[in-house]
Amino acid sequence: MRPDPNCRLCGLCEGRTHIVLPDGDPSTGIFLVGEAPGENEDIQARPFVGRSGKILEGMMADAGLKRSDVVITNTVKCRPPGNRDPTKEEMAACRPFLDSELEDAKLVVGLGKSACRDLMGFEGAMAEIVNVPTTITVNGRQVPFIPTYHPAATIYKKNSRAELARTMRIIAEEYR
Repeated sequence: MRPDPNCRLCGLCEGRTHIVLPDGDPSTGIFLVGEAPGENEDIQARPFVGRSGKILEGMMADAGLKRSDVVITNTVKCRPPGNRDPTKEEMAACRPFLDSELEDAKLVVGLGKSACRDLMGFEGAMAEIVNVPTTITVNGRQVPFIPTYHPAATIYKKNSRAELARTMRIIAEEYR
């Protein structure tokens, strides 16, 4: 299920240029889920194409992965104003679309605190859960889930960078 091109389920529709849909090959069953499109993503209508996308692609490449080996998506499909975190209400409005995308997932990776909060209900510090495998429920089905740092968090924190790189290696070695 995809959002209607004129979707108005939440207020994010007011400032968007494009609805940003998933990118990649769903037949791989590996889904990387961020929080929301940024400015570059809104302009290009493609997730993770800005600075965070370059970091993510670099770490994927270091682990032997390409964008075509996964699906990259977000919890919400429209850019929040000022790149703020999406609200719980905005995430809830887009959740049916995300659940539809993840329906046949064999692995879901949450990129960042906001995505992990939406997908697994976690409210604590990311350091407590990063790379600790668990499961989430998608349409009544248990799916393996790995919480990890958002690529933007790795810009200033070396530990975050090392952990996100480890996440990419786990995906390449255990799920591809």
